Amino acid sequence: MDFSIISDNIGLYLNGLVITVELVVTALVLGLMIAVPLALMRTSRNPFIWGPVWLFIYVFRGTPLLVQLYVIYYGFGQFAAVRESFLWPYLKEAYVCALIAFALNTAAYTAEILRGAIEATFHGEVEAAKACGMSRSMMLRRIILPSAFRRALPAYSNEVIFMLHGSAIASVITILDITGVARLINSRFYSPYEAFIAAALFYMALTFLIVWGFKLWEKRWHAHLHPRQQ
Repeated sequence: MDFSIISDNIGLYLNGLVITVELVVTALVLGLMIAVPLALMRTSRNPFIWGPVWLFIYVFRGTPLLVQLYVIYYGFGQFAAVRESFLWPYLKEAYVCALIAFALNTAAYTAEILRGAIEATFHGEVEAAKACGMSRSMMLRRIILPSAFRRALPAYSNEVIFMLHGSAIASVITILDITGVARLINSRFYSPYEAFIAAALFYMALTFLIVWGFKLWEKRWHAHLHPRQQ
């Protein structure tokens, strides 16, 4: 194997790394912003509120991310109303379509994670908040959501890693992320081992940083559960 091919094209990989990080981070932020209200709606007892949310979650968790990406990237252009709208200059871009698909997909998974964490909130915490005279919105901000986020953190760290790995399919719609660069180098030099091993090392490094970051986050958020050192 000739890894000089990789060293000669390391700039392409670094550009792909930047695109991957931008895409994943933006999708996770948008997905979390969508997931929080969806999770709260999912815990409602009103079927007209939780029903549409359940359907959204079921559809995006029940279909492959690649299929969702194809439907958004190739499907929007099938409608004349979309092509003639002010959104078309954005929706015809592969990056925007990938971002929409990733954000909606991670929103569905994250909403279900948060829904479980919210429903696992100790009844005593809620009763104590009510006894202090807190309103529903104040309980959500100060008691229920912070407590739910702490419980959801380990599961959410897995979702972040899955989102990173799932972002590799962005290359199938011409985005030059890490995997896209590996495919490009393979097509130029016919060196699949070098190209994709290098890509795998980049993904492993990013995964390590995510795991390390979440461990620090968990240690900080769960500090009150650890015995104090004398």
